[in-house]
Amino acid sequence: MLSEQDKRQLDEEGYLVLEDLIDLDTLRSLRARIDELFAAEGDQAGSEFKQEPNARRLANLVNKGEIFLRAIENPRVLECVAHVLRAEFKLSSLNVRAAGPNSDCAQPLHADSGAVADERGYWVSNSVWMLDDFTEQNGAIRLVPESHKWRQLPQNALADPKAPHPGEVLLTGRAGTVAVMNAHMWHGATANRTSGQRRAMHAFYTRRDKPQQQYQKKLLSASVQAALSPSLRRLLALDDPLNDELSARSSGASGFLK
Repeated sequence: MLSEQDKRQLDEEGYLVLEDLIDLDTLRSLRARIDELFAAEGDQAGSEFKQEPNARRLANLVNKGEIFLRAIENPRVLECVAHVLRAEFKLSSLNVRAAGPNSDCAQPLHADSGAVADERGYWVSNSVWMLDDFTEQNGAIRLVPESHKWRQLPQNALADPKAPHPGEVLLTGRAGTVAVMNAHMWHGATANRTSGQRRAMHAFYTRRDKPQQQYQKKLLSASVQAALSPSLRRLLALDDPLNDELSARSSGASGFLK
């Protein structure tokens, strides 16, 4: 499904915008389930992994609804991830980040998992599912195109990773859009200067020789695991001894790579 232009965009710029990838029924279902979880988890929302001032988070979403299982196996997203990583991969984590209204929830420029390409190449790729419109005012993500090629982290190269970067662009789009990025590319959310929330889901993938950010085998309930298809079991690395070893080394008993 990827055109040659799409491939060049991922290779050269480091990201690809897939407009209207989320159909309206799926978008409504995702929003409804996410809002249910925020209400049910309250102040504990996201606490399994990470909480953040001025932004609400959810974690371990694979365990929290069938709608999320369908999302992580989206064929177009997986094709993009496969092109970025050029190797077998697995889901690393599935989270939500909602930028609060009128909040300074801006992030410093960063690469996900502090990733720098190694001798095998790139090893992390993220997908940003826009559950609300991403605008210049409501906390859209800023990206520094081509920075995935530089093989350095912004905190080591910049005096102030929170400051504007001369090469940055804003990732904007309609609700229902998904952007897939080479997560070595420098990026970070901006402040939400509107009265509405800006919800995004992040389906994050990693090469199979790296640990998962959230160790699915430990975190998923027995009933969820028993119902999974073979393709989902493989995508979640549930029957992979190497993944067990990597996760034990990286995260101990918690199931989360901090």
